[in-house]
Amino acid sequence: MNPDLSEQDGVAAARSAILSRIADAAKAAGRDPSGVALVAVSKMQPDDRIEAALAAGQRVFGENRVQEARERWAGRREARADLELRLVGPLQSNKAADACALFDVIETLDRESLAAALVKAFDRTGRAPRLFVQVNTGEEPQKAGVAPADLPAFLDMVRETHGLAVEGLMCIPPVEEPASLHFALLARLARRHGLEKLSMGMSADYELAVRLGATSVRVGSALFGERA
Repeated sequence: MNPDLSEQDGVAAARSAILSRIADAAKAAGRDPSGVALVAVSKMQPDDRIEAALAAGQRVFGENRVQEARERWAGRREARADLELRLVGPLQSNKAADACALFDVIETLDRESLAAALVKAFDRTGRAPRLFVQVNTGEEPQKAGVAPADLPAFLDMVRETHGLAVEGLMCIPPVEEPASLHFALLARLARRHGLEKLSMGMSADYELAVRLGATSVRVGSALFGERA
């Protein structure tokens, strides 16, 4: 499928601007811009925008739901060996095998039952996506994630009981609080536990996240425009 030229130009221009801002934020923090990945959050986006992003050179995409992602990416995955797909939404334990078969990174590990399901899914599918632990930095009852105080025990359990390697941490700050407090907290937690990867920052605050140590930012509307 070929994207409409106006759609292609719009997404390409937005991507270029975002990458430029990421680079500026990284340099301001004394960091190498190449150490920050742009994750294009493609959930619920129409096909022409996805194709426009691919045509612009974007290869790392984030999805919220396993079934929706499979429908969107199964065929494209066969055609593009350089795609990296990340699950950035909650994962039900009974969908662990499907997630492992499709995704390269799962950013939302947050409970022991999911850790156990992932171990079985690795064996079943022969694929072991890289793992991030989602931290509920605002300790919001309606939001998934491990509470900061529970993170040490959770990481010990994941590593020692289930033998899983964790690559990094991910968070979604509360809307009503300064994101900087939560990004700084996540960075401290990562350093404390020897984790190098930080998935934090979205369309409204990705530059701030980069300045505070993000190694990947999850950008949707700023890249694709608002979903219909």
